[in-house]
Amino acid sequence: MTPEIRRQLIHILAGAGALLLPWLTWWQAAIIAAAAVLFNVIVLPRIAPSVFRPGDLEAPIRSGIIVYPLAVLALLICFPRQMEIVAAAWGILAAGDGMATLVGRHARTAPLPWNRAKSIGGLVSFVLFGWIAGSGLAAWTAIGDTPLWWILVAPGIAALVAGFVETAPIRLNDNTSVPAVAALVLWSVSLIDADLVRASMPIWTSRMIPAVALNVILASMGYVARTVTLAGAVTGAVIGIAVYLGTGWHGWVLLFASFLATALATFAGFRRKAAAGIAEERGGRRGPGNALANTGMAAWAALLCLGVAQPALATLAMVAALVTSASDSVASEVGKAWGKTTWLIVGFRRVSPGTPGAVSMEGTIAGIVAAVLLAMTAVGLELIPARWVAAVVVAASAAGLVEGALGATLEARGTLNNDALNLINSVIGAALALGLVF
Repeated sequence: MTPEIRRQLIHILAGAGALLLPWLTWWQAAIIAAAAVLFNVIVLPRIAPSVFRPGDLEAPIRSGIIVYPLAVLALLICFPRQMEIVAAAWGILAAGDGMATLVGRHARTAPLPWNRAKSIGGLVSFVLFGWIAGSGLAAWTAIGDTPLWWILVAPGIAALVAGFVETAPIRLNDNTSVPAVAALVLWSVSLIDADLVRASMPIWTSRMIPAVALNVILASMGYVARTVTLAGAVTGAVIGIAVYLGTGWHGWVLLFASFLATALATFAGFRRKAAAGIAEERGGRRGPGNALANTGMAAWAALLCLGVAQPALATLAMVAALVTSASDSVASEVGKAWGKTTWLIVGFRRVSPGTPGAVSMEGTIAGIVAAVLLAMTAVGLELIPARWVAAVVVAASAAGLVEGALGATLEARGTLNNDALNLINSVIGAALALGLVF
């Protein structure tokens, strides 16, 4: 047995700790998780150094062995009254991530197109075993009022989304990204009321034909106009269909306005940015990663609109996610083209335009203006009331600052790429808007 196989088996077996959750209060479980962190930091390097990967002992706090119990502790703190979410996310982390590594490294399957360091076999294993473990632990931990459909379906959706995130070409520790994404999906699905979904079926049916027709036509036009790649056009069409199904033409118009603002900002001053070597790749054409990173959160929120008890909450999340992403793109593109002075949020030192995490006065103002205009557009489309405009604009602007800080630190070190930052940015914008309004 190689050291890597031993590490992954420990990784998987540690998920058995979720079996104790029905007999522990959340704070008792949190104390045990905190104790595991201290044990892995102080004791484990001395008694079992072989379980660490080469180089981890020089910086053990960054090791997956340390991040793993920290992630479990974070889950317990975030969901103290929903142990089924903690257990399911833990199971996806343990079995999904562990089996993906084992199968990916020891079974010969084709590499993934977007990350040749990952394989199709590893991704399939992640989803399958993560789903099984997540549903099993959710059923073991769930209390009586947890719907059976949630136990069976939600971990599968969470494992699928987390599996694709795990294959993203970023260096962020999987023990951080996987449970965070899985928990977010599990929580959002827990808001769905099956009766409301059934009652909304006529709405979904009536919107399907115009949603597909409109988005296929627009995606084809975007591809012909060379604003998106073929894969980007297909991904954009799927996202557009999701937004139309969930929020009708009102939400779709806001999605289109956001895309238009981003496209105009991208191509504005393109020659100047290209000459400086800081223009968007592929001549400014957006790919599937751009589409998912900038509008994936909005599409997911839109789909929830017809299935939750508070659709206004889901609609606000969709609006805030779109406004945040578009505002950030406009700020970045304007800053790269016309920013006279750019500096890093972290350290406040001057840098050249296009540096990860760099901001400029011109770009910041343009981003705020874009946020105001798009938020007002959402009001005109009757997606949100006028009194929520300030919350959306503040959330978008604050999320942009957070993204700048992450870009100056994590992106600059290669831990995250631009697509990952954009996704995080939209999620933060949606969360902040919800926190300010509700």
